[in-house]
Amino acid sequence: MGDQQKNSNGPRKVTVNDIILMKEKGEKITALTSYDLSTATFCDKSGVDIVLVGDSAGMVMLGYKNTVPVNMEEMLLFTKAVCHGTKRAFVTADMPFGSYQINNNLAVENAIRLIKTGCDSVKLEGGKEVADTVSAIVKKGIPVMGHIGLKPQTSALWEGYKVQGKTKDSALKLISDARALEDAGAFSIVLEMVTSEVAKIITEDVSVPTIGIGSGFACDGQVLVIHDMLGIYENMKPRFVKRYLELSTLIPDAITRYIADVKSSKFPEEQNIFHMVPDEYLLLQQTLKETDNEKQK
Repeated sequence: MGDQQKNSNGPRKVTVNDIILMKEKGEKITALTSYDLSTATFCDKSGVDIVLVGDSAGMVMLGYKNTVPVNMEEMLLFTKAVCHGTKRAFVTADMPFGSYQINNNLAVENAIRLIKTGCDSVKLEGGKEVADTVSAIVKKGIPVMGHIGLKPQTSALWEGYKVQGKTKDSALKLISDARALEDAGAFSIVLEMVTSEVAKIITEDVSVPTIGIGSGFACDGQVLVIHDMLGIYENMKPRFVKRYLELSTLIPDAITRYIADVKSSKFPEEQNIFHMVPDEYLLLQQTLKETDNEKQK
């Protein structure tokens, strides 16, 4: 947020109220995923409003086929690392599959565990079916970000990864889900792979900000998986992603040049190495020479 004032320790931390105010002012909200210290630091210093510690970490960091296997211990570790790298950005952590579906007490307990790592809110997938859970967590003082449309944790079990809101009935359900999350106290709602028409209706219908991913330009903000927008994985090219770099080409090229430099003794160069104090080096040589002479006697 451009109008945030700085304090003596640097930029002021983005809050829930700041994010809500951005919708009221018509200022677009920016969000990116992050799973480690380095990318979180890049996002934070670049001015991203929200850093999402997504359970997509299971796929891009751990090699899982989907987000279902991700567990609380893994999310706690990723979230803690991200929180160490953020000073300004608002940090939201995904609650993994199984951490909030069993009962509200467990959901609250796991939300508290994530908050204790240093993040500012948690995110749950689902509409009406999780509204009561969202309410239970919010009542404990923990901000909750909702997530409807394509729900990676469960969509594959029902219909696969498909665009949501293509029909009237599907659209009405999404609108109803968004209202339920708003009523439950969610401070914002992610709309994933929702048709642009329905995303626009929802954005205008609810008072809380909508964060789109593959849901058109009418949303109050946008989020992307950082690995997708940086082009780190060549075979991951979702239609809704705009690539700002092609690191899947740049990184291997850099590694190839490194290997070639080492093999040809071009690396390390003089500026990459350290030297002894000349007088100490002469003393060392003299000592080694005297030792060799003693051995030869």
